[in-house]
Amino acid sequence: MTIQIGDRIPDMPLVIATGEGPKPTTTGDYFGGRKVALFAVPGAYTPTCSAKHLPSYVEKAADLRGKGVDEIACTSVNDAFVMSAWNKDQGSEDITMIADGNGQLAQALGLTMDGSQFGMGSVRSQRYSMIVNDGVVEQLNVEAPGEYRASSAETLLEQL
Repeated sequence: MTIQIGDRIPDMPLVIATGEGPKPTTTGDYFGGRKVALFAVPGAYTPTCSAKHLPSYVEKAADLRGKGVDEIACTSVNDAFVMSAWNKDQGSEDITMIADGNGQLAQALGLTMDGSQFGMGSVRSQRYSMIVNDGVVEQLNVEAPGEYRASSAETLLEQL
């Protein structure tokens, strides 16, 4: 079942990709007590993700924070080392990278897609964005397959 507005993010382990290596935490600790703009991409270094999706959040980070967002996070079914390298390459130090290497977060949220036709594996995250306030989903924007619009930073800014 796909997570909905008003639902709480399931309590589970998370891995934050940092320059010092993987940092384990939990969804409860990460999302608790703050407002997070979370967006998901099918894969680090993929064309739309690198050319449009992540850059929209890098460009609009100050605007999102100005609207009350405490943290901006990107998740993808990639390991922490890939997510950290992508973050460094994209100049996105304002974005926290959540490595979902086994796709457990994407599956728990009900927001998976099959990327095997592109050689990406059968479990990938759909492209989406959400506002999570103290662990509860306040906004949710899931893209149609092959689309990029609803999950942009600009869309979240309009919703805040």
